[in-house]
Amino acid sequence: MEIREFSKNTYDYSAPLEFHFKPKKGWVNDPNGLVYFKGYYHLFFQYCPDTEYPFKEQYMHWGHARSKDFVNWEEMPVALYPDSPYDDEGCWSGTAIVKDDTLYVFYASIHTPEGADRRIESVSVAYSKDGINFEKYENNPVIEHFPESDGFPDFRDPAVTFINGKYYCVMATGTGTGPDTPKVARLLIYESDDLLHFSYGGIAAEWEDSIYAECPSIMPDGDKVLLSCSVVPTNWKHYFYAMRGSLENLKFTPEIKGSYDRGPDQYAGQVFRDDKGRNLHITWIPGWYLKLPRCAGTWSVPREITFRNGKVYGYPVKEVRHLLKDSDEAVKMTADGFIIERTDRDPVIHKGEIKDIKILHDGYILEVFVNGGEDVYSVLL
Repeated sequence: MEIREFSKNTYDYSAPLEFHFKPKKGWVNDPNGLVYFKGYYHLFFQYCPDTEYPFKEQYMHWGHARSKDFVNWEEMPVALYPDSPYDDEGCWSGTAIVKDDTLYVFYASIHTPEGADRRIESVSVAYSKDGINFEKYENNPVIEHFPESDGFPDFRDPAVTFINGKYYCVMATGTGTGPDTPKVARLLIYESDDLLHFSYGGIAAEWEDSIYAECPSIMPDGDKVLLSCSVVPTNWKHYFYAMRGSLENLKFTPEIKGSYDRGPDQYAGQVFRDDKGRNLHITWIPGWYLKLPRCAGTWSVPREITFRNGKVYGYPVKEVRHLLKDSDEAVKMTADGFIIERTDRDPVIHKGEIKDIKILHDGYILEVFVNGGEDVYSVLL
């Protein structure tokens, strides 16, 4: 994976953004625990509060912000700290679920046992009555290890849901980059009656010629099930992938599948079902591939995912549509599409018929929606 270091600074990446939330300091990446709870939309996220660069100086926490309208955000206290023996190397990505008026967050808990040559990636739980102050479950971790039959040590990002009287947890895994591995990415599924004790069910989805999957989401969608994740193929050109289908006897069968976000500056998108019954996708911008003078990280506006005519669409939620424009100087229209120039990187080029285009430009962040969300570009300028 090539990390691009900028030689010039066309934009001030330390500047606050108007419509996209950024914490006052620190490093951010994956959105976590997206949920509607107690009158607010909650955005938790991977967070190093005291450094601009992850992993080197500080392990991952869960940061927290909340909003009533997806435009005005309130920064909240850190939700999870890596302060327990099972997560002392990080509280990594995960999801949230509400049960009995309590908010439960599931996260990848990382630690390396004494004398071990590799870290252990497990699943732990914390819960909150107010959505702000969290207590970790006394019997963490609730899933201690990857299943030897189908999983691999890269085993993380629990996604939880409740469907037809059962709780499910989907885990992302993959063979990684080793020379002797079969190169496959997988989503594994677990089930539970009480949300705290899980049994392994098998492989929910897999992709050949891939290193791993990350950041899955799963939820009911009418009489079907929505399942999504980020897939990292062997060429490292990762993509967001969404599927709608059936879940029967722990087997997921997709009926519609595909991707709408063409990137190139996004990763680790998560989907949640909100209080209005919408399936909303929020992704991290700009992704891993850039080395900037400071963290430029933020998240996309929420996009409602729909499946129409055999395709996956993503379009901004109603609450933010007043921010969209029909044109912008950063999007240069051509005879067969458009071009977006980026600092120190290849331009973004779209070719194809454009029946409609909507643009959201916020400082150094650009989101472009083509033909009602059939193609979407998430761009760091």
